Amino acid sequence: MREESRRASVPEELQKAHAAGEDATNVAAKTTGVPAADVFGVDTFFNLLGESEKKLRVCTGLSCRLAGSEKILAQAQAAGLGATESSCLAACDRAPAVLKERRTLVEITAADIKRSGGDWKELDSKEVPQHLRWSGHVWPAESKPKTCAINLAGKPNWSGAASTLATEMGDEAVLAAIDEAGLQGRGGAGFPAAFKWRSVRGQAETKRYVVLNADEAEPGTFKDREVMMKRPDLVLEGLAIAARIVRATEIYMYIRGEFEIPQQVMADAIERTQSAGLYSELHFHIHSGHGAYICGEETALLESLEGKRGQPREKPPFPTEVGLWGKPTLIQNVETIACVPSILTRGGEWFKALGKTQPGSKLYCISGHVANPGVYEMPLGICLDDLVQAAGGYIGKLKAFSPGGASSGFLPASERKRPLDFKALAEIGSMLGSAGVVVLNESVDMAWAAQEQLLFFERESCGQCSPCRIGTAYQRHLLDGYISKRGQDGAKDSLSKLSMVSKEMIEGSICGLGQTASLPLTSAIQYFPGEFA
Repeated sequence: MREESRRASVPEELQKAHAAGEDATNVAAKTTGVPAADVFGVDTFFNLLGESEKKLRVCTGLSCRLAGSEKILAQAQAAGLGATESSCLAACDRAPAVLKERRTLVEITAADIKRSGGDWKELDSKEVPQHLRWSGHVWPAESKPKTCAINLAGKPNWSGAASTLATEMGDEAVLAAIDEAGLQGRGGAGFPAAFKWRSVRGQAETKRYVVLNADEAEPGTFKDREVMMKRPDLVLEGLAIAARIVRATEIYMYIRGEFEIPQQVMADAIERTQSAGLYSELHFHIHSGHGAYICGEETALLESLEGKRGQPREKPPFPTEVGLWGKPTLIQNVETIACVPSILTRGGEWFKALGKTQPGSKLYCISGHVANPGVYEMPLGICLDDLVQAAGGYIGKLKAFSPGGASSGFLPASERKRPLDFKALAEIGSMLGSAGVVVLNESVDMAWAAQEQLLFFERESCGQCSPCRIGTAYQRHLLDGYISKRGQDGAKDSLSKLSMVSKEMIEGSICGLGQTASLPLTSAIQYFPGEFA
């Protein structure tokens, strides 16, 4: 076995050893030939390895908190279910959610916990039916298939027509179409897709890789889960087209460890297409993540794929130059790659015209205080009111919202008409990110909401760089101090060092986690100063 293959198998060997009740570190080290110290580092880095995988994990993301997950956690602990907290499980539309081993159970209630009688096997009935119901609120009633690029409500098309067309068009024509479409990365950064494809294609090294980033863990975001569940055909076809353009034959699909059913859907899709003779020259590999938000960052994802701790690399060099195992690598988000087949079959100009303020249609996730949480594909650049109208309306009076998950901070109700796009949100210091919109009504204490987001960042910091490792804990400590003294003289003094901490984190952190981790608190103070007076 090659050195890189042995190293890459470390997490799986650890998982097997833990399941067998063995001394996981030493067994995995002996099996792989990787030093025990390195194996131990991996074992203690990921949340889903080791004993934690055997517990019932209750989501404490903001949307689940709003739906009462704290009470569910307390009840589960009292029932002897070995319950512990979990970061967002990407099931915000079906809150509260819990994780049993690696299976997400949704819409858990107090009655479910009581009925279990301390036996969490009784909760299994909440799994399959609810996963099937995830096909729910995905498409505005007034929209038609011609107005979108992905169409989650449509049936999978296994013909491979777009892939065949790409071959007939030729590489440069394909790249020109993606350029004309103005396709930007839908995972958060909004980086031009065609630029990345050309960068990999232009490298002198002939061994290249394509990697699908399906490690969806931004609080409030669950769109990629839906794409894999409902349109696996578009995901595979988009990956096949990308691989051919950049001259790669190996495709790695890094899928979040908690996404057991989407992983199975994608595995079945691979078998179906290859049995039919589609993409036969390509090799698809599904890699299950092991629980680490930071692995959504592309270089941390590569480290994890290589069997290491999922910690970000310094850039440059960028993955398009030095990526997986040191080779040029194209990394694309699920939604981004799923747009490619429609762009080729209908044209770049068609896709560009779908947007309202920027090119294309966009999958928006919405949860919190709305009637019908879910995923809605709408023109890129619609405003919050448009999105909420599609989702059945507000529950209560709008107070605040996060436009792009925890990393985007909070915006006040006065911004409800601002376009939800990359440019308009950046103009006010926020971001579209992965378009995980969380709506908060006037019942929400913004100091509490900020506290929940800070806890998430503190928990998910990989610990590699000091500004993030220390800063996430310290800013949460500052806010805790304020909340404990609120209403007393000098309470606001507890936050006096926040600007200094925030600046250090923004300027000194290696990746986006540390650079945006202060935004929930700083934005809450900026827009809701009365709650911090």
